[in-house]
Amino acid sequence: METVVSGIRSTGNLHLGNYFGALRNFIRIQHENRCFFFIADYHSLTTHPDPKLLHENVRNVLSEYLGAGVDPDTATLYIQSDVPQVTELYLLLNMHAYVGELERTSSFKDKVRKHADNVNAGLLTYPVLMAADILLHKADKVPVGKDQEQHLEMTRRFARRFNNIYGVEYFPESMPCDFGSGLIKVPGLDGNGKMGKSEGNGIFLIDSDKDIRKKVMRAVTDEGPKTPNSEMSEPVANIFSIMKIVSAPDTVEYFTEKYNSCEIRYGDLKKQLAEDIIACVAPIRERILEIRSNDAYLSKVVREGAEKARASAEKTVSEVREIMGFKKF
Repeated sequence: METVVSGIRSTGNLHLGNYFGALRNFIRIQHENRCFFFIADYHSLTTHPDPKLLHENVRNVLSEYLGAGVDPDTATLYIQSDVPQVTELYLLLNMHAYVGELERTSSFKDKVRKHADNVNAGLLTYPVLMAADILLHKADKVPVGKDQEQHLEMTRRFARRFNNIYGVEYFPESMPCDFGSGLIKVPGLDGNGKMGKSEGNGIFLIDSDKDIRKKVMRAVTDEGPKTPNSEMSEPVANIFSIMKIVSAPDTVEYFTEKYNSCEIRYGDLKKQLAEDIIACVAPIRERILEIRSNDAYLSKVVREGAEKARASAEKTVSEVREIMGFKKF
């Protein structure tokens, strides 16, 4: 049985990118592996969230995890800040993480370009905190989207460095896992990049049917193909990428043929895509709303998840402290 760890920041509701990028895979394998799934509320602090909304965001994401199919009786589902050992391991790993390598990460450079007024130390050391989340439970596998592959490579680097410095074989080199379905990067509706909360280009699991239709119909396209079998522009290719995830293969084939023959009507394409997304999201949304109203159940899930996560984390941190030379008198 392998140990699997995955988590998502508590900066808002879960979108299709979260669900298809990693969560769906995690749900599929949670009964055959030792699984930890957490809500990364410490990670969200890099963007200075409103303190009045932080708890509500955590509550929303918790409900959405459960509504999407995470089973707290099988997997360990917990809130990051309920497990203090993660911050201690984060501190210890930071002692062997170098400024130069952190500054070279693609995500850090991207954030610096977009948010030059908020380049904080937490943003710089984000990959170290992510490594602490993963190594805290000595994960063998991590379900991630393609945009997180570099961070996971850094986790393996930190694990190798720790093992080499102290002459041990303690931390495993956690590998990305797709469990046969392939790593997926879900594009946004704005014509470029990935789907994300901060980009404002996402479709969320909690969105109403009306909101989904409105968002999809506003998706960026182009003027249409001029010649048969012409290469798709990025915005159109993005729409087809989403369709390949949520629609039936024959639907994708039909619209691809229409594009290649220059007969494509983007309005028809978007209408079909919206209905296929709704078919995927609606059952999840109904479960989310039911769970969100059950305070007693949410409290039970959080309390039991924290207990299980702390037991695993305490063992790791205790052993790491001993390896590094911290001894009790």
